[in-house]
Amino acid sequence: MEEFVEIIEVSPRDGIQNEKKILTTEQKLELIYKAVDAGFKQVEVTSFVNPKKVPQMFDTDLVIKKLSKKKDKNLKFIGLVLNEKGFKRALNSGLDIANYVIVASNTFSIRNQGASTDDNLKVLDQVFRLANTKIQIATTIGASFGCPFEGEVPVSRLLSIVESIVKIGLKEICLADTIGVATPRDIKTKLRAINNSFPHLKVKLHLHNTRNTGIANAWTGIEEGVVGLESSFGGSGGCPFAPKATGNIPTEDLVYMLDRSGIKTGISLSKSVETAKWLERQLEKTLPGFVKSTDTFPPENNLHI
Repeated sequence: MEEFVEIIEVSPRDGIQNEKKILTTEQKLELIYKAVDAGFKQVEVTSFVNPKKVPQMFDTDLVIKKLSKKKDKNLKFIGLVLNEKGFKRALNSGLDIANYVIVASNTFSIRNQGASTDDNLKVLDQVFRLANTKIQIATTIGASFGCPFEGEVPVSRLLSIVESIVKIGLKEICLADTIGVATPRDIKTKLRAINNSFPHLKVKLHLHNTRNTGIANAWTGIEEGVVGLESSFGGSGGCPFAPKATGNIPTEDLVYMLDRSGIKTGISLSKSVETAKWLERQLEKTLPGFVKSTDTFPPENNLHI
């Protein structure tokens, strides 16, 4: 078990990209700063996509232009990238990390990015070489545990993709359960397969709670040695290109579980709860997280670890 697990806040991107209520630039900036104030050192702030397809990302360049790190050298802002055009925007954006998506199934990859998995791996290779020291490249393997169009994603398929990524030169990957179909057994099986084949590769998880298995999957991931977990305030989120894809695991629920389990995160639970409630008001809807709707325990402890 890890004594410290990093949590990456993704609500400014994944949390709002599928919402009918489109947040203003100022609301997005406030959400990002609330995450920073809660203790997050990595925040996914936007995505470099076509606003005609994802209208919630209408102001990506403006959001980035107005961002301020407030002299925190350890703070990293992340932008999601789906293609070479998006990468070129990211390269010139001033963000710290470009997170390139590789989808595990061809059908979903084509619907999500207009290119096959193999074609996107070729682009990732080009992107990795072009980045030099100007921007850090990360990669997320979408639909690692299941595809809404092709069904199960075999371990052999996932390992083949991971092998290609390792050959490109990346030292870390993030496995995304994009449509929330994974169970703890799936998490354990695929993480152990990756660890056995690529023991020096660091792995993070991006989990959705579509079928109420997200928190259990997060705990299994920690038991298997993942170095990070991505979550979203209130459990907001969902993929516009995946049918019935609902929210991420709620940040405040995850922080509560880890705090109570003695695993350090550096994140304030009380501020996470406050931000989840704030985000509900901005989106004008009830978000699915649990902890924000009850009392912390013990009640006299803010559980800021």
